[in-house]
Amino acid sequence: MKKFAVILSGCGHKDGSEIHEAVTLLLSISQHHCEYQCFAPNRAQRDVVNHLTGEAVNEERNILAEAARIARGNILPIEEYKAEDFDGLLFSGGFGAAKNLCNYAFKGADMEVQPDVARAIIETREANKPIGGMCIAPVMFAKLLPGVCVTLGNEGTPDADNIRSMGAYHVQTEHGDVCADNELLVFTTPAYMLDATIKDVYDGAYNLIDAIVDTLDGKRD
Repeated sequence: MKKFAVILSGCGHKDGSEIHEAVTLLLSISQHHCEYQCFAPNRAQRDVVNHLTGEAVNEERNILAEAARIARGNILPIEEYKAEDFDGLLFSGGFGAAKNLCNYAFKGADMEVQPDVARAIIETREANKPIGGMCIAPVMFAKLLPGVCVTLGNEGTPDADNIRSMGAYHVQTEHGDVCADNELLVFTTPAYMLDATIKDVYDGAYNLIDAIVDTLDGKRD
C-alpha cells in the first residue's frame, strides 16, 4: 500500500492550513486506497488571526499543535520526515503555507523556505519521488526546484509573475485541473487560488492524488 507524507501548517486558512484543502487531500488519499502520515513544524506560527473577524490577535500558537486539530492528533514534527519512508510528499494550501512554511506572504518572489521544509522537499526530489501541492504551496517548489512547472490558477496575476521570476514556469488551470511536471515529478492544483467551492477543491485534491498514483503505477508518461 502506498503511503504519503502530508505537511500541514496550522489550522485555518488565514494563518494555517486551509481546512477544506487538507481534509479533501487526506480523503482523496484514502479513496485511492493509500495511507498517509501528517507532519508539521514544531514552532510558533507567524501570526494568529481571528477567523470570524479576519483581524490579527495578540496570541501565540504552535503550528504542530494547531495542525493536530486536523490530523486528530496523529501527527509528527517535520524533523522526523524521511523521504525513504514514503512514496511521495504532499502539501495543502492556506496562508499558513505562505507564512509558516515559508515567508512568501511577506517577501513575494524574494521569499525563503523554512530550512526544515526545504529539506523535506529537496530530499524527496533527490529520491525521485513525487511532490504535490495545492493552492499557494507550489510557490515553495518554484523557489527550490529550478525550472519546475506549477500552477497557481490564473495567468496574468502577480503570483504567476512571481513564479516566473523565481525561475519556474506557470500554467493556467481551471477548477479540478492538475499541472503535472513529469520530469521533476511535481504535481499542483489551484484549489482556493481560484474562486472555488468545496466541491471544486475536492475535485482538485482527488485529481492530484489520481495523477500521482498513476505516475507511481507507471500509467502516465
